[in-house]
Amino acid sequence: MARNNRKTPEVRADSQADIAFLLLIFFLVATTMNTDTGLVRMLPPMPPEDQKQEDIKVKERNLFLVFINGRGDIMAGASGKQEPIDLHQLTERTKEFIINPLDDENLPEKVNREIELPDGSKWVYPVSEGVVSLQTTRDTGYQSYIMVQNELTRAFNEVRDEVAQRKFGAKFSDLPEEQRNVVSKAVPLKISEAEPRNIKK
Repeated sequence: MARNNRKTPEVRADSQADIAFLLLIFFLVATTMNTDTGLVRMLPPMPPEDQKQEDIKVKERNLFLVFINGRGDIMAGASGKQEPIDLHQLTERTKEFIINPLDDENLPEKVNREIELPDGSKWVYPVSEGVVSLQTTRDTGYQSYIMVQNELTRAFNEVRDEVAQRKFGAKFSDLPEEQRNVVSKAVPLKISEAEPRNIKK
């Protein structure tokens, strides 16, 4: 019986690198990448170097403290007068603090400021000196933190909408950029974050 002396053909490997490269390109193009999302906040400008620390302290009446503990419970109010509130009450309480409609001496001061309009004229508006201070604990859940941030931001946005409607006859988001800048100066977004507390168990 004759033996078959033919060799088994070898698989050429030079094209495999091309195929792997094409597959890599395909997956890079076809795959959607998750992008990190964050909270948009404008940081206050750095104080002058010659400014004393005592000069930048916020008066108690101008400070609205919001505290979230590890269980997601919310305490809000002036310093020493914080009380438990529901998440859905937070927007209205924050709006009342920002606007101070009855000029309550326990709520923030207002300072009349000249704001330049797009047409070059001036507009005097009583700008609130109020600052919302948010504080958490080390074990506060991220979901609770985001939900509270959303309510605080909603409060400022609703106040801006009201001011925009009165001044320009449209919602804040529908205004052109120049008019949005005017409303943002009248209702600045003042949310500060204190260092998380350490709660001893």
